[in-house]
Amino acid sequence: MSSSIKRASKIGAVVRVSLGNFLEMYDFMVFGYYAAAIGRAFFPTKNEYASLMLSLMTFGTGYLMRPLGAIILGAYIDHHGRRKGLLLTLALMAVGTLSIGIMPGYETIGFFAPLLVVLGRLVQGLSAGVEIGGVSVYLAEIATPGHKGFFVSWQSGSQQVAVIFAALIGLTLSAVLRPEEMAGWGWRIPLLLGSMLIPFLFMLRSSLQETDEFIARKHRPSTSEIWRTVMTNWRLIILGMMLTTTTTVTFYLITAYMPTYGGSVLHLTAKESMLVTLFVGISNLCFLPIMGALSDKIGRRPLLLLFSTIALITPYPVLLWLVSAPSFGRLLAAGLWFSMIFGSYNGSMVVFLTEIMPVNVRVSGFSFAYSLATGLFGGFTPAVATWLIHTTGNRAMPGLWLSFAGLMGLTATLILTAPGFKHGAHQSGRPVDAVHELPVG
Repeated sequence: MSSSIKRASKIGAVVRVSLGNFLEMYDFMVFGYYAAAIGRAFFPTKNEYASLMLSLMTFGTGYLMRPLGAIILGAYIDHHGRRKGLLLTLALMAVGTLSIGIMPGYETIGFFAPLLVVLGRLVQGLSAGVEIGGVSVYLAEIATPGHKGFFVSWQSGSQQVAVIFAALIGLTLSAVLRPEEMAGWGWRIPLLLGSMLIPFLFMLRSSLQETDEFIARKHRPSTSEIWRTVMTNWRLIILGMMLTTTTTVTFYLITAYMPTYGGSVLHLTAKESMLVTLFVGISNLCFLPIMGALSDKIGRRPLLLLFSTIALITPYPVLLWLVSAPSFGRLLAAGLWFSMIFGSYNGSMVVFLTEIMPVNVRVSGFSFAYSLATGLFGGFTPAVATWLIHTTGNRAMPGLWLSFAGLMGLTATLILTAPGFKHGAHQSGRPVDAVHELPVG
């Protein structure tokens, strides 16, 4: 096979696997964008704050299932293959998306409405627990030598396409529907549109080939072996979680929470808040592959250290400046600054996480660490930010939450890249294209 044909085949695989990842983030973004309307539909109370918090907590419950999904479905993928696992996760995500989109409201079926919505979120969380890990590992294993960071960056890149698409739909709906129509039934339209994409996404994923690296493996560990290896390397999992916390908190702050922050906190229009989210998604999409490719050239460590430090120092001052005189221009500037941090850090972080995990449990280990970060920190960012502002009365408090996440990433990077730390990969901080197995015990 000629090099041009091989290159086209690789590009096609990247597109197919990444677009399947689109659905997961699209649905999570839509839920975050319309949290207030969803809260009124399924969690009606006399207190607007209570209704919003119930909705945001439901948003967060999906992340509580991620660690379980990472272990159960991650073990399935590490044993049965990347392709089968990616089809399974897409099916589960489709069930959750459709169930929430067509669910009758509290006024129609009473208590069953919030109960079934929470169940739908739990199914989505189970799937999402391994989706990002499965896609990232697949891309890492098909990457050409010396370009692993660039290839893996498109996992996050597909999520930004979802952010952009959801924001465009939001802008369109806000232009054609009155606020009361949007709150009453309009918020269902993005979910139903996402459901209509499911057959197309299944078609794309079903054409994927198994990775050569997985096929070449002579030993396929059993579920018990996978779990034992993951648990034995618990220090690596915790550090991976800390590393990922910077990414997840930043991402959900500038995407899922941005419309709520702009509207409910800063009292900007829905159009202005959604437009900022659109520009943030475009900015993310630009930074991710550029910084992923840069990490292939100079190593993961310099980028991780630099941008976790920026994430530690700058968020609170930036938000203080924003809330001192809220405007569309200032919200856009703050959003783009945080986008630069996210895209630059994440462009090297995700591929680094695939490289430090034991090879036989690469999906399970990656997914478990990532899921702990989203389940404990990132996924609850909208709820935590809302609570911090409500409790303190300080609208810049989400900046301290992001600084805490930056500290987690900086600490983890310093430990993981320290000379002598045994994780089988980046002892020097330079990019590598192979990982050695870690011992089970």
